[in-house]
Amino acid sequence: MNDIPKHYNPGRIESRWYAEWVQKGYFRSEPDERPPYTMVIPPPNVTGVLHMGHMLNNTIQDVLVRRARMRGYNACWLPGTDHASIATEAKVVNKLQSEGIDKKKITREEFLKHAWEWKEKHGGIILEQLKKLGASCDWDRTKFTMDEDLSDSVINVFIDLYKKGLIYRGVRMVNWDPKALTALSDEEVVHKEVQSKFYYVRYQIQDTDEYVTIATTRPETILGDTGICIHPEDERYKHLIGKKALVPLIDRPVPFILDEYVDREFGTGALKVTPAHDINDYNLGLKHNLPSIDIFNDDGTLNEKAEIFIGEDRFAARQKVADALEKKGHMIRVETITNSIGFSERTEEVIEPKLSLQWFLKMDALAEPALDVVMDDTIRFHPPKFKNIYKHWMENVRDWCISRQLWWGHRIPAYYLPDGRYVVAKNRDEALLEAREKLDPNLKAEDLVQDEDVVDTWFSSWLWPISVFDGINEPDNKEIRYYYPTNDLVTAPEILFFWVARMIMAGLEFRNEIPFKNVYLHGIVRDKEGRKMSKSLGNSPDPIQLMDNYGADGVRVGMLFSSPAGNDLLFDESLCEQGRNFCNKIWNAFRLTQGWQVDHNLDQPENAATAIRWFESNLNQALQTIESHFEKYRIADALMAVYKLIWEDFCSWYLEMVKPDYQKPIDARTYESTMTFLNQLLRILHPFMPFISEEIYQHVKGADDAESITIAPFPKAADFDQKMTASFAFAREVIMAIRNLRQEKNIPQKEALTLFVKKNNKEQPDTTFDGIVQKLCHINSLEYTDHKPEGTHALIVRSTELLIPLDQHVDTEEEIRNLEEELKYQEGFLQKIEKKLSNEKFVNNAPEKVVAMEQKKQRDAKSRIQVIKSQLENLKK
Repeated sequence: MNDIPKHYNPGRIESRWYAEWVQKGYFRSEPDERPPYTMVIPPPNVTGVLHMGHMLNNTIQDVLVRRARMRGYNACWLPGTDHASIATEAKVVNKLQSEGIDKKKITREEFLKHAWEWKEKHGGIILEQLKKLGASCDWDRTKFTMDEDLSDSVINVFIDLYKKGLIYRGVRMVNWDPKALTALSDEEVVHKEVQSKFYYVRYQIQDTDEYVTIATTRPETILGDTGICIHPEDERYKHLIGKKALVPLIDRPVPFILDEYVDREFGTGALKVTPAHDINDYNLGLKHNLPSIDIFNDDGTLNEKAEIFIGEDRFAARQKVADALEKKGHMIRVETITNSIGFSERTEEVIEPKLSLQWFLKMDALAEPALDVVMDDTIRFHPPKFKNIYKHWMENVRDWCISRQLWWGHRIPAYYLPDGRYVVAKNRDEALLEAREKLDPNLKAEDLVQDEDVVDTWFSSWLWPISVFDGINEPDNKEIRYYYPTNDLVTAPEILFFWVARMIMAGLEFRNEIPFKNVYLHGIVRDKEGRKMSKSLGNSPDPIQLMDNYGADGVRVGMLFSSPAGNDLLFDESLCEQGRNFCNKIWNAFRLTQGWQVDHNLDQPENAATAIRWFESNLNQALQTIESHFEKYRIADALMAVYKLIWEDFCSWYLEMVKPDYQKPIDARTYESTMTFLNQLLRILHPFMPFISEEIYQHVKGADDAESITIAPFPKAADFDQKMTASFAFAREVIMAIRNLRQEKNIPQKEALTLFVKKNNKEQPDTTFDGIVQKLCHINSLEYTDHKPEGTHALIVRSTELLIPLDQHVDTEEEIRNLEEELKYQEGFLQKIEKKLSNEKFVNNAPEKVVAMEQKKQRDAKSRIQVIKSQLENLKK
């Protein structure tokens, strides 16, 4: 005991054990004869630092991989980071601005040099923080999406898809981010409900004094109008067919067009058409051959085509246009409405629909097989409710805009000739050879100009489970054949389409095989009021500080305590405190056992032998439950089963049953069994709480045990004695009832009690735990009787009467009141049960086990009512 601290100090042991695990290579994996268990980390942005979402995600992953490692799998958890084009470029641009450097005034090569320097300085922060959490990744395999082999994979895939006709270049309406100055895919746009102004503006009919009123939320786009659309059956506007209207402020004549697209009930029923700045207007423009006038610069300011307010920001221009319309008599009225606005996921800038020449990937052919493997459960979603969401998206998928107007990232391998034609090739030399062969034999290398854009970051991360094992460049290499497909993917539902769906597409396209077998989708970490955690709200705790306060094990448990798959986690710091308390409970139980003196000459008491048989059965039953939870990916439920097994069953019950009397020794057989149980419990606990389990394991492991708990075998569930566990369940109720009586009557624990037990309904006594009942309740005499002795207080456990002589403690009137209250409750309970069982629909459709359980409740309630009535009858005599 002298070398075991009184208090558990996580700060003292966590860094020490983690360093040893890494140094000993316990997390390393190489292909061998064992079955693989593979998981790839969702690569956090290289710009990132640890937040609560990372904590939850990586805790779940670590639980799964540590358990797999202990179950004999060759566990490979591969870590890495994502280059995050938009986020990283913004960071580097801001850094350069702080140093007085304008990105526009330096070359691409100079900018990339700054970007790589920034990455080397800041890029590894989050991975180092994950080590503090206990993440058991194979750090020697750490990957970065712009590593040379991963970059080659991206380029090779681009070329392959281009040659298959799936990648094309064209002018399309895209989501434009005026802050990041790049196009975004539909999945990178977050739609929010906002309060907007709805402007009613009148347009004069050309060569008349008549006006038509049109409603818009964006009066600044009036300057790009090229038509007005009316419904062909709208009687209000039939006289305007063939006429033109004048765009307010600039007097541009625009035609009236007829289309059933217009909703006659919305606004005024007349729709301004601005093909360059709205996807629906763009489609109308194509259909009716309207010109497209793009009035915005890339940064969201007005250009020369707007004719007025040139150089003004779009939102400043909105107000100025509205003021000008008011001044010139065009503004009829302004209303407030709620509408949906698209925002950039990365910069939170309002998205600007914009016609742009971009690169696209056709998705239809890729989406169909990726949908099939999820719907037929080849890939299982946990929870399965996300299958329908996935199905809806995959059946309505649109072509993916894959080009980004950035410098940081994988540069598009397209090389342009002076006349605008292009070739797609791996590098300039190959491009020159292909261009000379197919387009112009007289070309020189300097005639070719590579595309300035990079591909979308997701275009590299969709290859992640393949490219980290070099399966694109070397499709038959040993590692990809061994580790792929991976086993489990743990991620958040918000990137189900960004990443999960696209990885499935890539796996099927490039390896003709799914990338993973299970997808565990956890919820968003919110505060206890249900708000999403964010810096702006100030409701997101610092994970590092939490671990400093409560230990990594405490925080891990705190995160998982309220984290059902697919549902958002309402995080409360008190959960981490509960996790720390669990650590302390385990530590104190360990110290208790280490303080016992072992006497090898003592015989094992019968109570101890009974306790050991019970706990062994209970342990195996719990293991079956835990295994079932893991199979269903109910990680939080598995933890709660472990928590109950250790805190309640082992600490609160088993140790109390076997611990020796004060200052007395314990027999060797009982002690050895207790240490064996503790060893097994630590292994069961280890995936959830790796540090404290390792620390205690080092004290209790046997000579033949593994040198570290990280590689110790996970206990396997065996058959258990159901009769033994059922017997204890009843004994436990008896013990709790007697303890409650002591508390109610203020009877000191040191005062011994006499207990008479009266069985009813011809039940036979089960004496298995009588000795333990006597020990834990301080009963000096326990007898079975067929009548109620005089002067005894009666407790009812199920249909059994516990009769305790209390002398001065008995208050007959109070007993009658309590029994009458209990009778009223039991009769109400029985009424509800019988109502349920009288429902034929319930009896016929409910699972057999459920009906049997309700029938048992009915029998138990009837027996209890009978006993209560009998007691009342005796008391009232």
